[in-house]
Amino acid sequence: MSMKSETTGEAAKQRHIQRGIDAKDKSKGNGKQQGAMQAGARDYPEPPFPEQHQPKPGHEWAIEPAPLYDAPFYIGSKKLDGKTALITGGDSGIGRSVALFFAREGADIAIVYLSEDKDAEATKAAVEMEGRRCILIKADVSEREHCRNAVAVAVEKFGRIDVLVNNAAFQIHSTDFAELTEEHFDTTLKTNLYGYFHMAQEAVPHMRPGSAIINTGSVTGIDGSKALVDYSMTKGGIHAFTRALSGNLIEKGIRVNAVAPGPVWTPLNPSDKEAGEVSKFGADTPMKRPAQPEELAPAYVFLASPQCSSYITGEILPVVGGY
Repeated sequence: MSMKSETTGEAAKQRHIQRGIDAKDKSKGNGKQQGAMQAGARDYPEPPFPEQHQPKPGHEWAIEPAPLYDAPFYIGSKKLDGKTALITGGDSGIGRSVALFFAREGADIAIVYLSEDKDAEATKAAVEMEGRRCILIKADVSEREHCRNAVAVAVEKFGRIDVLVNNAAFQIHSTDFAELTEEHFDTTLKTNLYGYFHMAQEAVPHMRPGSAIINTGSVTGIDGSKALVDYSMTKGGIHAFTRALSGNLIEKGIRVNAVAPGPVWTPLNPSDKEAGEVSKFGADTPMKRPAQPEELAPAYVFLASPQCSSYITGEILPVVGGY
């Protein structure tokens, strides 16, 4: 057989394989996944969502569909039995779910929040339904004195702080970099970086060996986001802060880690994006939907619990839905 015949035969074989794959792709809708990936204990909402927009800082009670945070399928096993936790931004979103999960694991909770009284009371009620104590502390974490007072109130009530969760954040898009004002930039940095710094510095003197600090980072701190230049910058800073502070606090026996979420259905988003964008939120992820807060909370339990993560510090745990 000539070389020409061999190459012609090989080309024909490749086309035959291609036709088979093309036919299968067509029968499966071009091979595209239909609908969002559902791999949890219950199905989660997927885009499109109702168009909605809220004034800052956002209200969980007003979001449709309501974020899922209570994880009825999650069974606690005393991973945080007898411990106390202070959670900033604990009134809603990820913070609310973390508060409930921690309570289910046996912890008493101090929630720091800015102004959303209705959301905060709902979170307090959820914690108390788990049989744990919960106090609410209004504070602006961008202000040092507010952070000092929040820690003092928590210590007065509970005697110590075993887990600090830095979670409060400010986020709002600015699609044109030239329009990112100094006020906007300053507000983002003061809340997201100064807030974490202030809270950690005030809490550490009240933390014993075996305690943990968990910072909420973001996938934007890893990949960046062109419409969230300032926010991405702070989240990257939080990741670096986590790594640096972990080394600084090793001798004190305090572990410091971060969770870096992808898109999560919380009040942060309807109060950031325009209504049309909110309706498509999370659709561009590999799973084709945003996470729900209860899908993030177990990562915080893992990093808070000495039974689970005693040899883990300075790590950034991405929970990003397959990015």
